[in-house]
Amino acid sequence: MKFQYLRDKAFLAGWLLYGLNRWALKPRLHASETFFRGHFNDLLLIPCVLPPLLLLHRKLALRASDAPPSAREIALHLLVWSIYFELLGPLLLKSATGDLRDVLAYSTGGILCWAIWNRPKAAKPFLSAGFVKLSTDKLHHP
Repeated sequence: MKFQYLRDKAFLAGWLLYGLNRWALKPRLHASETFFRGHFNDLLLIPCVLPPLLLLHRKLALRASDAPPSAREIALHLLVWSIYFELLGPLLLKSATGDLRDVLAYSTGGILCWAIWNRPKAAKPFLSAGFVKLSTDKLHHP
């Protein structure tokens, strides 16, 4: 399956959710609300930023194929961005603060996107463990 990069549904949905949260939801929330004001957009880091970056990697011949992002690619970018935003950022910018909950949100978004982008691979452990048995005409639950 060829990855769609800037036409990917998770990428487009991520930017739509980001815009809705930033301009429609956050202005209407109480200042004490923490999830949508502080961590929801962090969930969207991977779906919003990774596809254009991987497209750039592909154009620069740093990425060999148009396959969906692998767990390794996602993990590498999560590690780099977490160090940059949550460790180095607070050291370099007085207005920045490091927060491990942000790293958890980046990681959660990355895991969800990996499962979306790699549906057959993501479902394989459940299928092979017998949680769900598939037949050609209907779904059977053990």
